[in-house]
Amino acid sequence: MTDETELIEQLKSEEQKDKAFRTLITLYKQRLYWHIRNIVKSHDDTDDVLQNTFIKVYKNIHNFKGDSKLFSWLYRIATNESITFINKNAKRLQVTSEEIQRLAINDLASDTYFDGDEIQLKLQQAIAILPEKQQLVFNMKYFENIKYKDMADILETSEGALKASYHIAIKKIEAFLTKD
Repeated sequence: MTDETELIEQLKSEEQKDKAFRTLITLYKQRLYWHIRNIVKSHDDTDDVLQNTFIKVYKNIHNFKGDSKLFSWLYRIATNESITFINKNAKRLQVTSEEIQRLAINDLASDTYFDGDEIQLKLQQAIAILPEKQQLVFNMKYFENIKYKDMADILETSEGALKASYHIAIKKIEAFLTKD
């Protein structure tokens, strides 16, 4: 595997950009898919957001300064694209982004790409009631096992704030799952 610095140089090189971009997609497509899927819930919507993410990366790779890991930059773009997608849908349907999340959870049970059981569906319902930041932190920590340091780069906030958000999210999810 090409090291990250070399891949970034190739991505910024007009002669090597397309080949390097295919490598980038191979390396990150699956991880980004699941990151986005945890946010937008629907397989089809995830595919759309993932495509938009890679288009944005392709068009803006020259803006990548190397202040963070390439992975963090990609996740930040995917996260922002996911939130933008949810907000656009909410605006189009004239509902809140929270309502969009609830609708997406309701659709999960009939989604042929969702192979979860009743417990996983209930967990998704619990996550959907969390504020946006707590949802992001919980999903990134619980499902993707992303380190707080990397999460801090992606979400551009402190590790302490993320740990607090995760702790609060856990308490809210436990309360939701244990209520009658």
